[in-house]
Amino acid sequence: MQVLETVADMREAREKILGRISLVPTMGALHAGHEELLERARAVSDVVLASLFVNPTQFAPGEDFKGYPRDPDRDLGIFERHGVEAVFAPGVEEMYPEGDVTRVDPGPIGAVLEGAHRPGHFVGVATVVTKLFNVVRPHAALFGEKDAQQFRIIRRLNEDLRLGIEIVGVPTVRADDGLALSSRNAYLAGENRRAATVLYRALVATRKAWEDGVRDAGMLRQCMHDALASEPLAKPDYVSVADPETLQELDLADGSALASLAVRVGPARLIDNFLLTDG
Repeated sequence: MQVLETVADMREAREKILGRISLVPTMGALHAGHEELLERARAVSDVVLASLFVNPTQFAPGEDFKGYPRDPDRDLGIFERHGVEAVFAPGVEEMYPEGDVTRVDPGPIGAVLEGAHRPGHFVGVATVVTKLFNVVRPHAALFGEKDAQQFRIIRRLNEDLRLGIEIVGVPTVRADDGLALSSRNAYLAGENRRAATVLYRALVATRKAWEDGVRDAGMLRQCMHDALASEPLAKPDYVSVADPETLQELDLADGSALASLAVRVGPARLIDNFLLTDG
């Protein structure tokens, strides 16, 4: 497995690769959810490439960029075990050299939910993903559906910029108690880890209401609020029942809706979602 730290080296290696190429972009701190992405990538392509880069531009001031979990040696071992042919692992200066000022604005879909609570976050995501796509030039790229808004933004970006990449979503991988796997789960321990399952319970309650015929979006949001209120350690940033494509909040959830939430539990800020659909 090659580990390539410069754009020039990655491009040179890419020129020698034959067959259908998939890319799994990561910020490291790999878990079973990332491993599912790698396995799915293997199933849809001939060659699997990955990136390992903690992107500073998607962290707002005061967020956890410096403290974000990092264990590159462990991550590289996981990549190798899953048959990744090459890992693009640049430094910050390689991706954002002196004088770098161009940014990619994802538009209205990036201004709601996470975008409203983390200003600039999705400009950073859209910018780094565009850079990665331009350097690696994959045929397909795989992203987890736990980050539902991010997935939709990248899909829209790919379409609007005519990049021609197949964007593949992979369902959320969960622990036995329902907690969605996330690198930030490393911040959880003891009572906080137990309390974090309230996100899943809130979504399950909302799905049950949906299955019972509730279509009033306000009532569905209240289901999440009620479940979260049962856990004193949970501090919600938002709950949402939105159009699955535009992510605009709904009054009436007719046909399908994306139920999502962001909740602080101890030192961790966690997100999760369920897609609610008829049938």
